[in-house]
Amino acid sequence: MKHISITLVALALACPAPARAQVAPGLVISRAAARPSRAAPAENFTGTVRVQPVFDTTATTRAYAASVAFEPGARTAWHTHPRGQVLIVTDGVGRVQRAGAPVEEIRSGDVVRIPPNVKHWHGAAPTTAMSHIAIVEHLDGRNTDWMEKVSDSDYNTQPAAQGAPAASRAGGIASDSAQPSRARQLMGDIAPKLAQLTDSVLFGDVWARPGLSRRDRSLVTVSALIAMNRPDQLRSHLALARENGVTRDELIEAITHLAFYAGWPNAVAAVGVAREVLPER
Repeated sequence: MKHISITLVALALACPAPARAQVAPGLVISRAAARPSRAAPAENFTGTVRVQPVFDTTATTRAYAASVAFEPGARTAWHTHPRGQVLIVTDGVGRVQRAGAPVEEIRSGDVVRIPPNVKHWHGAAPTTAMSHIAIVEHLDGRNTDWMEKVSDSDYNTQPAAQGAPAASRAGGIASDSAQPSRARQLMGDIAPKLAQLTDSVLFGDVWARPGLSRRDRSLVTVSALIAMNRPDQLRSHLALARENGVTRDELIEAITHLAFYAGWPNAVAAVGVAREVLPER
């Protein structure tokens, strides 16, 4: 197995070191325009991936970071880091796997901490793009050992639990954690059977079916709730849609589009809910 040591900032090969502008004593600002993204090297990635430097090491620090954008189906090769790695998912839905463990689904807002010298890979979901910030450190001039590429069969393995714990915080998907699901919180004290059916049938079965991606199911559900003017349910499903990879702009466009089909008052009501739930750009 071939091991290749490479820095994340050098993933883009010709990617220059981030330009810095000293604006005050002890204060340095690295402008985004001075840190263009580059295509990640094909020998270490499958699919379309772009890397943008975020910050580099300095004379007193050894950590550096890059923002990595994966198109649907794209992923890294298997690799390890001598000092480990931290991934901060900034958008979309992705996957990560430690060798010998199940594939895990990761979503916007999740943070993944990978221990030193643990073989792993990470990337986007098959039908949804994913971006994350990757932070690593050097050890004796080495930070990454690249290995073989992830096979299609390994990549297409169904993720463990379908990311249910993360989604349950927003919209009611069943979770085996101690934290009760949204359905159990809302109706478990008065209609426990309905709460159980909501968790096990609606979110545990229907939302897990492969015919539609979770992202597409969120768009369908949000559109239906807008058309029916159901603000209470729309509130939680807008948040769930963001976790499932639907962008803020796409949700606002859905509301605008539905004004012409579901009625202006329904769209205006949905805008009010969106203002509460969706963060500003």
